[in-house]
Amino acid sequence: MAATVNVNGRVSDQEHAVISVFDHGFLYGEGVYETLRTYNGQPFLFDRHMRRLRKSAGMLALAVPVTDADLDARFRETMRTAGLGDTPDREAYIRLLVTRGIGELTYDPAATPNPSIVVIVKPNVAPPREVFERGVRVSLVGVVRNHPGSVNPLIKSNNLLNNALAMQEAFRRGGFEGVMRNYKGELAECTQSNLFIVKDGAALTPPIDAGLLPGITREFLFEVGAEAGIPVREAVLRDADLFGADESFLTSTTREVVPIVQVDDRTIGAGTPGPITRALLEGYRRRAQALTSGQGQPHVARSL
Repeated sequence: MAATVNVNGRVSDQEHAVISVFDHGFLYGEGVYETLRTYNGQPFLFDRHMRRLRKSAGMLALAVPVTDADLDARFRETMRTAGLGDTPDREAYIRLLVTRGIGELTYDPAATPNPSIVVIVKPNVAPPREVFERGVRVSLVGVVRNHPGSVNPLIKSNNLLNNALAMQEAFRRGGFEGVMRNYKGELAECTQSNLFIVKDGAALTPPIDAGLLPGITREFLFEVGAEAGIPVREAVLRDADLFGADESFLTSTTREVVPIVQVDDRTIGAGTPGPITRALLEGYRRRAQALTSGQGQPHVARSL
């Protein structure tokens, strides 16, 4: 699918978008990123994504030398060029990357004084309807999530080798997603999403200190649950909790709330999307529409 790309303020099609091979994002994976999507043409939960971007960058001592308002302007310029975000059937997928920048072959940050900022925009493609109506099968993979003392999962890093290896294992086993454990054997997260189980009417998700990325959709779902009268809380989860769950689902920016009905050869609950999962998905979509159509708190880009 064709993308439109903004590299350091210059917008082009994907065939002509270039960045130096001496960029430390390419050489060493030094950089951070965020993925957003639009509802009603508005980058959803923009402020929260920018907050996490800056926190990730801070953990790498990586400067983000532009304001949130400037990043918002780059999003919108790139979307306009791509012809996206102006109608309900032309919503946008947005990927923002900030790298250490171009420099010599060294790990010294002083060699890269100017970070690179890349915005990739393409049409947002939601999962097929049957994914939400029938649910998906995931695989519990053997690849262990990064230890917080190595590459901390709190950093939404451009270096995604850990996630890629886990997802590739899941693909080989026919999984829609891969579920990863931490070094203690506890469930952590999926390769591109956060994990929830439902037990006795409550939605449970591993705590941040289990070694996972604090998902923006994960965070938002606590609010959706409170609005819908569904308890959503953190809990240490292990394999048995997943296998014995009444329901399970995953959350991500581009997939929203996806029911999990099977883990490898084990059926979860009744083997169909459950009522709690459906209610949270409906609540999520309803609140996303309200927040981007002027019925709720509007998106405001603010400088940091």
